[in-house]
Amino acid sequence: MAAVLPLLLAGCAGYRFGNNTLYAPNVRTIYVPMIQSESYRVTPGIDIGERLTEALCKEIEKRTPFKVVGDPAADSVLTARIVADTKRMVVESPTDQSRQVEMNMQVLVTWADRGGSVLASGKVPMPAASVDVGQSAMLVPEYGRSVASTQQELIVKMAEQIVGLMEEPW
Repeated sequence: MAAVLPLLLAGCAGYRFGNNTLYAPNVRTIYVPMIQSESYRVTPGIDIGERLTEALCKEIEKRTPFKVVGDPAADSVLTARIVADTKRMVVESPTDQSRQVEMNMQVLVTWADRGGSVLASGKVPMPAASVDVGQSAMLVPEYGRSVASTQQELIVKMAEQIVGLMEEPW
């Protein structure tokens, strides 16, 4: 029995556990440049690209073992670009006021390592160019929702979805 135990332990030498098993083992740091927006929608205060960048960095730090750094020479670079930011009226009152509005956002995301090769992630490997990620949120003014609070919910959901794409396939 004493001779078998070291052999069993040696077989588990490369075993990973915890949330480290969900993410690429060769990546420790991520650089997230400011997300650019092609949207014509202007929100007073902070730009939507800045808000999404901040939410994405917080989500990466919270859910992954990666460290977000300000150096482009990091192990990997996560770039994103907002290509669509739309609002669509779903329910309208008899006086033509909006009762329910759907807000949508489309983002193109690329996660590449230092050498420029794209890292595979999620259930489907990311293609060489980028992944189109979409998210929506509902604005219902009658329940006290504002454009700002709905947009923030949309940004947080988008950040969660992008970080979810960074997981390794099972």
